[in-house]
Amino acid sequence: MEGGRLAITGAGATFPYPLYSRWFSDYSRQHPDVAIDYQSIGSGGGIRQLINKTVFFGATDGPMTEEQLRGAGGGILHVPTVLGAVVPAYNVPGVETPLNFTGPLLAEIFLGKVTRWDADPIRQLNPGVSLPSSDITVIHRSDGSGTTYIWVDYLSKVSDTWKSQVGVATSVAWPAGVGGKGNEGVSGLVRQTPGSIGYVELIYALQNDIDYGAVQNAAGTFVRASLASVTAAAAGAAASIPDDFRVSIVQAPGADAYPIASFTWILLREDGGDPARARAMVEFLRWALTEGQATAEDLGYARIPPTVAEKAIAALSRVRT
Repeated sequence: MEGGRLAITGAGATFPYPLYSRWFSDYSRQHPDVAIDYQSIGSGGGIRQLINKTVFFGATDGPMTEEQLRGAGGGILHVPTVLGAVVPAYNVPGVETPLNFTGPLLAEIFLGKVTRWDADPIRQLNPGVSLPSSDITVIHRSDGSGTTYIWVDYLSKVSDTWKSQVGVATSVAWPAGVGGKGNEGVSGLVRQTPGSIGYVELIYALQNDIDYGAVQNAAGTFVRASLASVTAAAAGAAASIPDDFRVSIVQAPGADAYPIASFTWILLREDGGDPARARAMVEFLRWALTEGQATAEDLGYARIPPTVAEKAIAALSRVRT
């Protein structure tokens, strides 16, 4: 307790940070006896701190691996909170029309094989767009990142070369480019670097007024990230989400689905730890999965499908309070 308030600490994903910051503030106003402090340090850091028990809860956009779950020394509940999109964000002076990308082209760019903005593969997807003959600067995350996990999970599904040479993880050995810390760091570098391309959660592109492209989905349609296209990507997963909630929805079927979308999760120990804090977090998550969902769309996130929210609320009973 701090000053009569129950203090709860958490850390992890930068992907949902704008929403979590709003949620924790709104919830504290409604429940002044609870203060939730969240550090936006990246999914890798959040998982590490949860395993080391230096925070009460973690947050991630990439599900914990079996090895990480074993290292945690007890059951970890993945509670899906909202859905978001990772977008190819770029800074190409003189280009006003949103650019089109395919998954294989994005893989080639991030592999360092397509290196100029006027390269044939980009020109062919963007007829009539005056592309500069300038070098591409690739910008990626430097920290362990759930946003990276979503991005490389997608690239691995559309590029066998990416899958075999780089793979899927919250941290990978990047073949090209420079790193920025957090969605904030990548957004800042893209804004400051003419000719650059990076990947960020949609809200960071919107808040920083960064251009972002349309990506060809599994149905062959070029789709820009939006609430509707992310919701469409989640629709197929809602009926078959596993009991542990660890699921990937990248490259989802459907003509309207945005292909680089994901759930994001809050991580809680099922053994509860401190009973008072466990009860408070369970109550917060019930609020987040119901009343809190109304705030999600204001900040560019898609609501959890009702069937998934109901299943997640029921799963909160696994946490010992």
